[in-house]
Amino acid sequence: PDWAARRAARLTPEVERLRARPAPASMVVGDTDDRVELQSLGTGRRVRGALAVGTGAALGTAERYAVHSAVALLTLTTARSRALQGAEQRLGAAVLRMLLAGQPDHARAVAGDLYGGLLDAPFRLLIAEGQDPSATTLLADALDTAADRSGETLLMVPEGERLLVLAADGGAAVTACQAYAEAQDELSPREPAAAQESDVVVGMSAPAGPVAVSAAYKQAEQALSVARRRGRALVEHAELATGSVLPLLADDAVRAFADGMLRALYEHDAKGRGDLVASVRAWLSHHGQWDAAAADLGVHRHTLRYRMRRVEEILGRSLDDPDVRMELWLALKVTTPPGQ
Repeated sequence: PDWAARRAARLTPEVERLRARPAPASMVVGDTDDRVELQSLGTGRRVRGALAVGTGAALGTAERYAVHSAVALLTLTTARSRALQGAEQRLGAAVLRMLLAGQPDHARAVAGDLYGGLLDAPFRLLIAEGQDPSATTLLADALDTAADRSGETLLMVPEGERLLVLAADGGAAVTACQAYAEAQDELSPREPAAAQESDVVVGMSAPAGPVAVSAAYKQAEQALSVARRRGRALVEHAELATGSVLPLLADDAVRAFADGMLRALYEHDAKGRGDLVASVRAWLSHHGQWDAAAADLGVHRHTLRYRMRRVEEILGRSLDDPDVRMELWLALKVTTPPGQ
């Protein structure tokens, strides 16, 4: 009930002090009219929680026996739950490794009925990463809750600061991940590569089956890398095949390469010796068509040919090489002219 939740919240400082003491330990909070006895759950330094018992007076012998029995049972249940959770995570990690190794039949044999039909239907592979482990824990809780409510099965494997997830394509867990990321983007807009400790970044693969988990993992890795660069909480791999490729190149290494490639041309133009950068841009924009590029620049085509020869001389590379033309075009796209 709500009143119990409010009361429990007021006991948080006392519970934290109790957790700092070796178990079993107890603490009495309040006075004779409003008395709460706290009992730690766990053994030694492994305090797992606390049991709060509200009483109007000190506990009698029978009441204390009942409380101690409850503490023992809860401690045992908590330990078993954590042991079971750990075993499930180890099993999930083994199943995922088999899938990544291209052994779906072995993975199904090991998993048994634990993951239901998850390994037979199209699923998404998610890689979540956070600077703080609690960030991925919150996401895991959100996905787990959504899956429980819809009756879905999840395969979740914590891996250091990462969380790997296999979730049914189009299912509640995938939808919950998308909603979680959208809410995070709205609450904490940030510049690319400037994530906060509480932020989580997710890369999501395209729908895949058990024989394509390795490819799905690579897709999720690629999407995760782009999410970091763009300052997004979630990027799906399908997004990478749409729109412009230029946002994928917006990092310092690419800009440094582009600046280095064009620096000599900009320096040449700065000395008033000709507009080589604009000429290269026009020539590439018109796919090497001399007349169209020259008309765009307002010069004779022979003038443009001379400028392109100067570009080759300065760069020490041939414009007949398609790789050179590609690199020049990308360099022009990702750099800002000096003084602008």
